Amino acid sequence: MATPAKRRARGPAGEQSSHSGSSSSEGSHSSSEGSECSDSDEPIDEEVNVEFEAHSISDNDYNGIKKLLQQLFLKAAVNTAELTDILIQQNHIGSIIKQAEVQEDSSDDEEDDDEVLGFISCLNLTERKGTECAEQIKELLLSRCEQSCEHRVLEQLSKLLNDSTKPVGLILSERFINVPPQIALPMHQQLQKELTEAQRTNKPCGKCHYYLLISKTFTEATKSSSKRREGRNQPKEELMFANAEEEFFHEKALLKFSYSVQEESDTCLGGRWSFDDVPMKPLRTVIVVPADGIHGIMEKLKDYLSL
Repeated sequence: MATPAKRRARGPAGEQSSHSGSSSSEGSHSSSEGSECSDSDEPIDEEVNVEFEAHSISDNDYNGIKKLLQQLFLKAAVNTAELTDILIQQNHIGSIIKQAEVQEDSSDDEEDDDEVLGFISCLNLTERKGTECAEQIKELLLSRCEQSCEHRVLEQLSKLLNDSTKPVGLILSERFINVPPQIALPMHQQLQKELTEAQRTNKPCGKCHYYLLISKTFTEATKSSSKRREGRNQPKEELMFANAEEEFFHEKALLKFSYSVQEESDTCLGGRWSFDDVPMKPLRTVIVVPADGIHGIMEKLKDYLSL
């Protein structure tokens, strides 16, 4: 098991807690995704320096991880409680991000100081076959693929998810919008080290032939068309990634498709997104990459996200 504090990274972030969305210092977008309702949509332009620490996942992180999983799956029929339990049980894999302890006494913010601001982990869908959450995730992906893609893509995904000889690991990397993307580099690097060690020691989740991501993406609402399908007629719309680093996984994908979550994003959890006052349509983009391509992706991440 990893030591309680694995590494530390520093980066700019809009002043926030998980209960109030604010604008990120990285750009001009704003969202309430992952936050509670607020009567005001006024963005917070103040920029503060925040120091983050990564720790091994523990029982105390249950509520924070579950909240972030709900941010990803929204209203989809996925047992996020069971999924959170599994991620905590296999705590030789994965990390959570918290704000580094500050010297000053701030009793009013004591609860927020220990809040989970982000996490990364991996669920081996093949290994966890039969668990409710793993079966629900596979059913979700196949049903969305059937609605959005040509039949050949559905066949490819179905074969991939049901081939027990080539395990599929679902990488779950979620964080609040205000946490800067630079934190993703050490988190992904550490996850790959842990997965390699798990495979060497024959621990759960270690052996993955493919990695799958469900990425939060957006496209201009005015340009999207729900009737278009994957393949030759795939719309050439620019995808914007909530987690910037996931674009590099998308570039190396052997299978990828997007589906709308517009109807599921009518709550504060789903968020109301706009970029420079242009309304955005919220999507989820499914990305599958071969495990042997991860090294190249990590090198690209290093170039893009190095502080």
